[in-house]
Amino acid sequence: MLARILSTSLHGIEATLVHVEVDVASGLPAFTTVGLPDSTVRESRDRVRAAIKNAGFDFPMDRITVNLAPADMRKEGAAFDLPIALGILSATGLIRDPSLASFAVVGELALDGGIRSVRGVLATALACRRGNVEAVLVPAANALEAAVIDGVTILAIGTLREAVTLLNGDAEPHPVPNTRALVPAAHDEVDFSDVRGQAHAKRALEIAAAGAHNVLLIGPPGCGKTMLARRLPTILPPLSLDESIEVSTIWSVAGLLPPDGLVATRPFRAPHHSVTEAGLIGGGRHPHPGEVSLAHLGILFLDELPEFPQHVLESLREPLEDGRIAISRVAGGACFPARFQLVAAANPCRRGCRSLESCLCTPAERDRYLGRLSRPLLDRIDLHLELPAVSYEDLTSAAPGEPSGAIRARVLAARERQRKRLTGAGVRVNAQMSPRHVRRFCQVPPDAQQLLSLAMTRLNLSARGHDRVLKVARSIADLEGRETITVEHCAEAIQYRGLDRRVRP
Repeated sequence: MLARILSTSLHGIEATLVHVEVDVASGLPAFTTVGLPDSTVRESRDRVRAAIKNAGFDFPMDRITVNLAPADMRKEGAAFDLPIALGILSATGLIRDPSLASFAVVGELALDGGIRSVRGVLATALACRRGNVEAVLVPAANALEAAVIDGVTILAIGTLREAVTLLNGDAEPHPVPNTRALVPAAHDEVDFSDVRGQAHAKRALEIAAAGAHNVLLIGPPGCGKTMLARRLPTILPPLSLDESIEVSTIWSVAGLLPPDGLVATRPFRAPHHSVTEAGLIGGGRHPHPGEVSLAHLGILFLDELPEFPQHVLESLREPLEDGRIAISRVAGGACFPARFQLVAAANPCRRGCRSLESCLCTPAERDRYLGRLSRPLLDRIDLHLELPAVSYEDLTSAAPGEPSGAIRARVLAARERQRKRLTGAGVRVNAQMSPRHVRRFCQVPPDAQQLLSLAMTRLNLSARGHDRVLKVARSIADLEGRETITVEHCAEAIQYRGLDRRVRP
């Protein structure tokens, strides 16, 4: 007898509907799975057999053929365990529901018949909504993340026997309620008021937050580079619901989604400098998201930037420019979103001396150390901040700094001005503007044009660097509530391009 049931397969961060066809025919006992399954899918036969028996059902001693259609698409993961088991039980008459094909099913089976969580359930729910599938049977551990999607009924199940009882109509279905209103509020554990001194750096990070600009912090050890970077999320706008779903889909595919549902705060990813190219950008035999995608709509913090392998740093160029990363492998390709804000930190020299006056390195050694950062990469970083060592007076000052809440209010006001200006332009913030948007929204007066011309010559700015200066100036004007960019805004933006005259092309 033949049975059909719907499931999904992950490709990148999207899920595709898969038809699981199970045929149980008389013959010598055999269990064959076709349709380009990977080793995890092929191993499901042993999990399915043990789960069916331990759940109290009879496993057919016949020839079982499982086809995963379309047959030319690679299938991977343990999410096919449950649909294969239900297909076998339906083909042998133990499931009487003729409308089984109207459900989509995902879940990994334990040997005792329990159902374990799987990756990418949020992407599965989105695929089912696109495919007009009425309901999705998901593991109970994945119920909250799937329930945020409207238009699909989510049924949570904990065991194989529970799934059979539900499909046979012997139990009343209890759809998981929509959890869109249950997204928890973000609670900041750090605050900008903790930072002593470094007023120049705080101002620059406020500008970076206002326009989502990339930042490089350069200073001696202990000057507060990491402290400042970890407090940048506290002044960023909170994630909207649509953004939260967008980020949560990536984390769900990576298997990192928290058990309480959606990602509620902007991601902050800080990989070690020993990270590989595949770990940072994504990849593997079957492409998976890397750190740049896990930091989507959040912050990617790279501490000790010159210590990263140069080929790893150069692989950041495409996502910094395009906001996405395309990965191609023999087994298939995938495109992952990577619209992150880069915050990097570096010492001014190899030894990490406290100041230039006490530095033991020669000028050539200092230039070689920062020279590991290529000019094309620095071109894509909008603000280069040189931080001094914190003085004793600043460190022992009793006056608290400005809290994150006050800075965030100004950032939100600047983002609102950008939203109104960029409506219909296809971008969200100043840092994402294309050259055409720059010519339209970043017009400057003649005195500012003269200053920019001088900066192009003195700092050897590229065309990309010129446009990024204008984007930063636009963010400064937004913070001040000005509709036009002035020469003062351009002058402040130019001072954040200090490395352009120190690093060779």
